[in-house]
Amino acid sequence: MTTAVEPPLGAVAAGPGAAVGAAVRPVGRTAVRRPRRRSRRFGLNACAVLVVLASVFPVYWMVSTSFLTNDRIRSAEPTFAPTSPTLRNYDRVLFGESRLPFLDALRNSLAVTLLCVAAALLLALLAAVALSRFAFRGRRGFVVVLLVVQMLPGEAMILSIYRLMDGWHLTNSVLGLGLVYLATVLPFTIWTLRGFVTGIPQELEEAAMVDGCSRVRAFRSVTLPLLWPGLVATGVFAFIQAWNEFVTALVLMNRPEHLTLPVWLRSFKQVHAGTDWGAIMAGSTLMTIPVIVLFLLVQGRMTAGLVSGAVKG
Repeated sequence: MTTAVEPPLGAVAAGPGAAVGAAVRPVGRTAVRRPRRRSRRFGLNACAVLVVLASVFPVYWMVSTSFLTNDRIRSAEPTFAPTSPTLRNYDRVLFGESRLPFLDALRNSLAVTLLCVAAALLLALLAAVALSRFAFRGRRGFVVVLLVVQMLPGEAMILSIYRLMDGWHLTNSVLGLGLVYLATVLPFTIWTLRGFVTGIPQELEEAAMVDGCSRVRAFRSVTLPLLWPGLVATGVFAFIQAWNEFVTALVLMNRPEHLTLPVWLRSFKQVHAGTDWGAIMAGSTLMTIPVIVLFLLVQGRMTAGLVSGAVKG
């Protein structure tokens, strides 16, 4: 014998239309929200495109101007796309007669920059580990001093820097300029790497030490692979800052055979003959190539270092 189950009183009173209405309301709200989300995404994408165009346009203008003649560059009508490009500017930069050939200036810039980056990463790594892993008196004051040093303008200390380097006979020297760049870049690299080291749990090293590793081996096998993204990012910043520095190199390197690339570009600006804008744009374009190559080389190593460290940990 089957017993009939009576439906709830609210369901009988509402009737079958209530269930249909309850199902229709969420669909209607979703349909109203979709145009809002699409318009919001369209606005964000449009803003992103404008930001990208504003950032890329100066680089495009530099590259396109390097293929124009000086008469065309000085004309009143702007040329957004060179109709008849020429390589004369690059010929004057690479093979023209100037105070210093391009390759010599490139060698000086690479030597100073690589010396600064290598020393900064080594010293900053040791300091960051000490600030993050060990408790000692004056640690907080040392961090505050790092921030205060970053607030001081470098131009205000350029006279003292020159007197100091001249007293040590390090003017017109790659070593002297590299030491000045190291002192300029080191506070920021320590501050940045300190954040990366603090973000890595210390328990990973302790677990490796429980398994029989020494402190040095635990740091080398567990913590250091996880620090590769931070080392690469910090190294790229130090490279760009030392590569593009102009004022200190202008003061310390006053001999033609010791000029770096930013100072070397001044050789195309003459008082009586005017400014060779085409050669300056061509030299600036060539000057950006090492930075782009460096970024393309280390871009994959950031992810590879992070994944390798995670597996080892």
